[in-house]
Amino acid sequence: MSHPAGPLLTRPVAEALLATRDAGAESWTGSLDLGRSTTEVSLHADAWQWREQHYPYPSKLKDRTIYYWDGEAFEPVARFSGSLIKLVPTEWDVPTFEIDGIKMLPTAKASPLEDARRKVALIEPLGKRVLDTCGGLGYFAACCLEAGAAQIQSFEKNSDVLWLRTLNPWSPDPEEPANGGRLQLRHADVAQAIADIGDASMDALLHDPPRFGIAGELYAQAFYEQLARVLRRGGRLFHYTGSPNKLTSGRDVPREVAKRLEKAGFKAELALDGVLATRR
Repeated sequence: MSHPAGPLLTRPVAEALLATRDAGAESWTGSLDLGRSTTEVSLHADAWQWREQHYPYPSKLKDRTIYYWDGEAFEPVARFSGSLIKLVPTEWDVPTFEIDGIKMLPTAKASPLEDARRKVALIEPLGKRVLDTCGGLGYFAACCLEAGAAQIQSFEKNSDVLWLRTLNPWSPDPEEPANGGRLQLRHADVAQAIADIGDASMDALLHDPPRFGIAGELYAQAFYEQLARVLRRGGRLFHYTGSPNKLTSGRDVPREVAKRLEKAGFKAELALDGVLATRR
């Protein structure tokens, strides 16, 4: 899942390139990988040059959109195959993603990576075997790698989300030598694949499913019992639920989740925007 070497543009970056050229400068310094690094490009009248390749100055870029070079033009990092799935820039550089316009990761108070870091800290991953049930852009996995997890087994059902990961420089690459083979990413539905995971073979779990209306099977009692089966006694689980408004939804999803986890064999409590549970 190596990341492509081509540049990534947002509207502010494209506008900065043009403004710097129009000011008469011969070079521009900034980021072409969503803030992960800083680089320098050469500016010419009709094109700009980076890593010995010339690119056109893009026009009419949209807000809240990231563009990649497909070999001929800059195209949005988005796909439509039943649902519109799109990588979306944030003020924190680290992108989020949307499915049919619904934001999948919290970004209001911190970057989605920092948000993931706080949640991952709850399961204390150092030296542990971690199951990451719904990998998404891989920020839980990235934080587990950073925190010294021994192994992360991650699942992602949606092939378009996996494609976003190949273009997102903030998504961890399982093949990156620095990761030491600790991250195993599978294109599979964890609701079925969990049956193949051994009893008590995991030390910690991270469960970040889509909202209940999209993936109700991942909130089901039967699935929680599978989570309890694969987690060793004393192991921790963080289950993201979000904070749906009870007045509009008519449901208290975090407390419903906590009750089901208790029934499955966990001791559960509300934590952050989800549920922290320990296998009894």
